Amino acid sequence: MGARESLREAKRIVVKVGTSTLAYGPGRMNLYNIEHLVRGLVDMANEGREMILVSSGAIAAGLGRLGMTEKPDSIPEKQAIAAVGQGMLMHIYEKFFAEYGKVAAQVLLTRENSVRHNQYIHSREALCAMLAMGAIPVINENDAVTVDEIKIGDNDQLSATVATLVDADALIILSDIDGLYTANPATHPEAEIIHEVPEITPEIERLAGGAGSAMGTGGMMTKIEAAKVAMNAGVTMVIAPGARDHVLRDVLNGEEIGTLFPAKESHLRLRKSWIAFGKRIEGDLVVDRGCEKAMRQCGSSLLAAGIVSAEGEFTRGSTVRVLTKDGQEIARGVVNYGRAELMDLIGRQTKDFPEALLQEDGFREEVIHRDNMVLMV
Repeated sequence: MGARESLREAKRIVVKVGTSTLAYGPGRMNLYNIEHLVRGLVDMANEGREMILVSSGAIAAGLGRLGMTEKPDSIPEKQAIAAVGQGMLMHIYEKFFAEYGKVAAQVLLTRENSVRHNQYIHSREALCAMLAMGAIPVINENDAVTVDEIKIGDNDQLSATVATLVDADALIILSDIDGLYTANPATHPEAEIIHEVPEITPEIERLAGGAGSAMGTGGMMTKIEAAKVAMNAGVTMVIAPGARDHVLRDVLNGEEIGTLFPAKESHLRLRKSWIAFGKRIEGDLVVDRGCEKAMRQCGSSLLAAGIVSAEGEFTRGSTVRVLTKDGQEIARGVVNYGRAELMDLIGRQTKDFPEALLQEDGFREEVIHRDNMVLMV
C-alpha cells in the first residue's frame, strides 16, 4: 500500500490551520472557511476517526475585538491581544462545532509542557482522554504567557509536536500554499508542485527557503521542519490548500493533493519521541563520513572518534542534533558529555581518553548511546 493510500486507514489525525486560512486580514475572520473546516473535522470524526485541531488566529481575532487594524511590535501588547483573541476564537469554534453536534475542548500548550517528561506524559494522557470522550481538542500555543525562551515556536512546529505527542497517524497542514513547489510560484509561474518528498535533503531545505536558498517558497521552511519531525516520528504529513472544498476528505481518501511527506518508520516509543521532539535542542554535533555511514546503516551509537566539531552550550543530559558535514540532520539524542568535556574528546578513540575520565564512576564510552538516540534519516 502506498503512502497516499495508507491515509485511508489513518485513525488519529492532527489538522493544523494557519491565520491566512482563518482570516481575511487583521480582525476580519473568514467565517466561510472556518465553518467548512469545522464541518470537515466533524464529518471525519463521525466517520470514526479521531481529529485534533491546531489553530492559529488568536491575534487576528483579538485585533478585531479591540478595534485595531495592525499587529503591534511589543511582546506584552501581542500577549494582551492574544489573550482577548483566544476567547473570541474559541467562541467561534464552539458555535460551529455545536451546530454540527460536537464538543470543542480548548488546550493551550507551552514548551514547558513538552520539556518535562512528566508533563509530556500528562499532556498526552489529557488529549487522549478528550478524544475518548468524543471531544475535538482545539490547540494553540499559550501566547498570552509565553516568551521566546519557552515558546515551542510557530504553529507548524506545534502541530508536529502534538502529532508526535499523541502518536498520530497523519498530520495535515492546511495553508494558503498548495504544497512545496520547484520554485516560488509567486515569482516563478513555471514552478511545479512536488507531490511527494520521501526524504528531507539539504536540497529540499534550500528549495523551501533554508540556508543558501535563492527562491524560498514563502513560509515553507517551517513546514519542512515540521515534516522532519513528523516523518521521523512515524507520522505521514501532507501540506494541502486550506481553502479547497472537502480538502480533509479528499486528502484522507488518498487523492493526490498538495505535497506528501511519508512516515519513515513505525511509531516511536513514547520515551524516544520525547527525547527527539519534546526536549529543547541545545547544540549540534558534526560527524565524519564513516560515522555517518555507521549510524545510517547500523544504527550505531555515537562515539567521540567520529565527531568533527561541536556547537552550542549544551551540558550532560541535553538533547543535540547530529549533522553530516554538508549540514543534513541524521539523528537527535541525549549526550553523555557537556560541550566543555567533549571538546577534549573529539576525534579520539575511547582508549585515548584522559585516564581520570576512564576511571570516573559512571563513565560512558558513547557520546550518545543508541538507546537515547532517534535517527532522522
